[in-house]
Amino acid sequence: MSSATVSTTVSASVSASEWRSLASRIFAGEALGASEYFSMLHSVSWENLAEVARELRQRGKGNVITYSPKVFLPLTNLCRDRCGYCTFRRDPGQPGAHWMEPEEVLDVARKGEKLGCREALLSLGDRPEAEFPEARAWLATHGYARTLDYVAAISELLLAETSLLPHANPGLMSRSDLERLRESNASLGLMLESTSPALFALGGAHDDAIDKRPERRLQTIRQAGELKIPFTTGILVGIGESAADIVDSLLTIRGIHAQYGHIQEVIIQNFVPKPEIPMRDVPPPAPEYFARIVALARIIFGPGFGPGFSSGLGPQMNIQAPPNLSPAHLEMLLDSGLNDWGGISPLTVDFINPEKPWPQVETLRALAASKGLELRERLPVYPEYATQPEFFSPRVWQAMQSR
Repeated sequence: MSSATVSTTVSASVSASEWRSLASRIFAGEALGASEYFSMLHSVSWENLAEVARELRQRGKGNVITYSPKVFLPLTNLCRDRCGYCTFRRDPGQPGAHWMEPEEVLDVARKGEKLGCREALLSLGDRPEAEFPEARAWLATHGYARTLDYVAAISELLLAETSLLPHANPGLMSRSDLERLRESNASLGLMLESTSPALFALGGAHDDAIDKRPERRLQTIRQAGELKIPFTTGILVGIGESAADIVDSLLTIRGIHAQYGHIQEVIIQNFVPKPEIPMRDVPPPAPEYFARIVALARIIFGPGFGPGFSSGLGPQMNIQAPPNLSPAHLEMLLDSGLNDWGGISPLTVDFINPEKPWPQVETLRALAASKGLELRERLPVYPEYATQPEFFSPRVWQAMQSR
């Protein structure tokens, strides 16, 4: 599709000629202003946004849609933050509160190996030892002062004892933590979630979540860039942010990636209400609105930057939306320009959303084929980075060559 063939069925707010002009600028690799992206989100039909997003995906990714076969390893669900949408976290003594012992980690990882998994996803609560003496006691008994020390040790264990490549999402990380985890992780992750200050108001989603302050999370993401660590981040849609906040969050991520070239993936994740959370009465984002945001993300990052690439070399960013959180709308999301479904496990549930089972890989494969696309496995680090040794420690680089 060329800009001359862009559909002209738009809302009354944007004329056909205005949309053709915008599309031409997008395809030329021009970064638009925040107000223009905001206007597109509200005033251009999903069909038109999706059409442009799919063309950008085709130019940057061809016909390939990817996913990562993984095991999900929740090292601990103790957490000092209390987010209004979370069912994962526990206080010590609550039913289900736990730590995974090293032997349990290896047992799950080895079972995953036999099923073809290639990624070991390490997820956990943020710095529980800062609030709970029980967490400090458990760590001390195992020879650690901090949870992040335990994450590093488990990452080392997995790299040494299994064929899986670790990908840790341990919350905020200091520069020294990032340096240490880089030694054993193929990639790292930290969701920005949102730049919105409104989420920290009394009763907001992040009212009691000190580690979700955007300036703190952005510091971690920037430092990962300075250290050349392939990094996953993204936004959470429907937790009280405005449409302007969504645009600002995506542009903030793009700006960091423009500087460092290390953000391998942007996740667009939809809020899902659950009966046991404080935000149980908050409606989820409407499917089409969410799909519009996925398409807008592809448009914003489409003329963006891959590792070591300049802005003029086409769309390089990987855009993901978790398929288990939108099981009835997978076709709409695929049509919105995403090129990755994230980690899917044949063994472990999504411990963050345990009521939402992973889709069958064959279902995703058939859906891709119906659109003329091919579903492929990937490592926890994307192919754009997997050929560039400067993004990895020597040990991880060596391990990747045999994966």
